[in-house]
Amino acid sequence: MYSIDLNSDMGESFGAYKIGGDEEIIKYVTTANVACGWHAGDPMVMDKVVRMAKERGVMVGAHPGYPDMMGFGRRKMVLSHDEIKNYVRYQIGALAAFTKSYGMKLQHVAPHGAMGNACQYDEDIASAIVEAICEYDKDLIVYYCAGAVLGDIAESKGLRTASEIFADRAYMDDLSLVPRKMEGAMITDEDIAIQRCVKMIKEGKVTSITGKELDIKGDTLCVHGDGPKALAFVQKIREKFTEEGIEIRHL
Repeated sequence: MYSIDLNSDMGESFGAYKIGGDEEIIKYVTTANVACGWHAGDPMVMDKVVRMAKERGVMVGAHPGYPDMMGFGRRKMVLSHDEIKNYVRYQIGALAAFTKSYGMKLQHVAPHGAMGNACQYDEDIASAIVEAICEYDKDLIVYYCAGAVLGDIAESKGLRTASEIFADRAYMDDLSLVPRKMEGAMITDEDIAIQRCVKMIKEGKVTSITGKELDIKGDTLCVHGDGPKALAFVQKIREKFTEEGIEIRHL
């Protein structure tokens, strides 16, 4: 029996600005990565998403990013080790206040955007994130992009990890995500995306943007909640996975 956690990045609206369809997407996923107010989100949005997750039995994790709301946390920043550590700790603590108020336990931490991408190879950034998690709660699961050093460093510190694969993103030959500015970075055809997901889960293989067959391990599958076809993706993923005998369940 094959199984996978299905997650989506949520809570990325801010004030009068709405991003993503959280109210609908949350009906289909098992886990929500919730923005913590730095790259996106605000206290009202955080409260709403955590409340919806509680009502639907969806697990909640922190989705910390760089303090770059105008760039949606997708621009690189040069920060010290301690700055990254404390920025992550601050955001985890903010979201944990909401999960605690609803009688929930924060399940995981999934670094967002440029911060998450940097964890593919940057051991200093990855170590700073791991230190923040260890000092707050060693029971938190670390979500890391498949192949990233973040996973190795987290496991070396005794943390539980989950290798994250993506339904709507293309891969470079080194398993890093294709930069969004490159053509072909986003996979917008739902059928192609879902076929790739099934292959990653059942065969542990993914075809890179250059056509190479790569080994990949997936514990959790992400659909970006701000994508224009995010809702269609999660709906069709549910249908196809049922046909393929893939169980969708949280970790």
